[in-house]
Amino acid sequence: MPALHDAKPELTGALRRDSVKKHVGAIHVSGKLSLLQRKLSNVLLLNAYDTLTTQQSHSIDAKTLCLMIGYNSNDTATLRDALKSLAETVAEWDMLDEDGKQEWGVSALLSYAKLKDGVCEYAYSPVLAQKLHDPKVFALINVTIQRNFSSGHGLALYENCYRFVRTGSTGWWSLDLFRKFMGLEGSAYYETFKHLNAKIIKPAVTEVNKTSNIHITPEFRKQGRAVTDVRFLIKENRQLAMFDIEDDDAARSSGVYDRLLELGVSDRLARQWLAEHDEAYIAEKLSYMAHQDQVKSKVGYLSAAIRDDYVEVTPEVKVAPAPSAEALKAAEKRAEEVARARQEDDSRERERAERRAKFAVVERLVSARNPTQRDADRRVFLSQLDNDMDREDFRNRGWDSALNARAIFAFWEALEPDAFDGV
Repeated sequence: MPALHDAKPELTGALRRDSVKKHVGAIHVSGKLSLLQRKLSNVLLLNAYDTLTTQQSHSIDAKTLCLMIGYNSNDTATLRDALKSLAETVAEWDMLDEDGKQEWGVSALLSYAKLKDGVCEYAYSPVLAQKLHDPKVFALINVTIQRNFSSGHGLALYENCYRFVRTGSTGWWSLDLFRKFMGLEGSAYYETFKHLNAKIIKPAVTEVNKTSNIHITPEFRKQGRAVTDVRFLIKENRQLAMFDIEDDDAARSSGVYDRLLELGVSDRLARQWLAEHDEAYIAEKLSYMAHQDQVKSKVGYLSAAIRDDYVEVTPEVKVAPAPSAEALKAAEKRAEEVARARQEDDSRERERAERRAKFAVVERLVSARNPTQRDADRRVFLSQLDNDMDREDFRNRGWDSALNARAIFAFWEALEPDAFDGV
């Protein structure tokens, strides 16, 4: 949420029409946010997301909050200062509503925040909560990916570019607007493009491409010899795309997901963990947590256990007598159950790998078509979808629509019969 960007870019042509239709680039934040403040803002939004529009306030254990942003400290003064900065930071949007009417608005990033008895309570203004909860207007940032960033400028650039991953380009930004997004307003040093490029753009682009699920390439526009505008071409980083969370029912149907919710983990965070790790790994950490009776913040401790791979140290024990026939039979049954569960996990992983490979094939096929063919392909495919939900998901996600995966593969296989051979 921090760079809560998506500031309104100066898009042209088809990109501009697409941005209006998808509400891309609707929100940005005025002011400067540090790396800690940006991470804090994203985690607060993730924690509140499930009840963002149904509850007036939200709460999270302060130690859990620190663990999730990678801030392993009891320095509450720094946490207070970070929360204060979010309450003093302005979020602004300028967009078209569903009726095509222009809407401009402004709100504090947090309407209030307080720390009491080790719990952080906070709230968003109702109108900002509605904007943040709408995936057409604002996209959540994955907290696992943001943890990899070591600079505020790198994370700010990632947030401002990630919103446009579906359109493939941010569109042209004036350098003044870019400096605003990056929190560089008022700095005479960065008024010089040579300094801006060497100290901000190049290092930030390198960090985004190295640590995130997108790959960006900067392009510059000049008036005479002076650089006046910048835009970033965006494509998915397939090696890290595994961190993207598809909003389907696969994760929610597992017993591990139910155990996470019983422990107090939010729906979004539970699905994120299951997307990053296999179920057996999460189940192992849940079993480990079952023996940690003295832990006050179970969600925070579980987060650390998953991240740092906590394992239970088994004390040395004396040699026990030989097990009975009943015990051996029970052990064999458990071993069979474990083997069956592993086979099921392997089968699901093969299915996921096959689907990722097919989506990669679709991406290559689409790239090989000219713009007129692409437009015709989209119209034909849309006409084949039976319900509004499928059509809306395709409009928002295009050929990456997980909801329409089977239909997409069938459509392209009909056009290119040998396309998926060997997948």
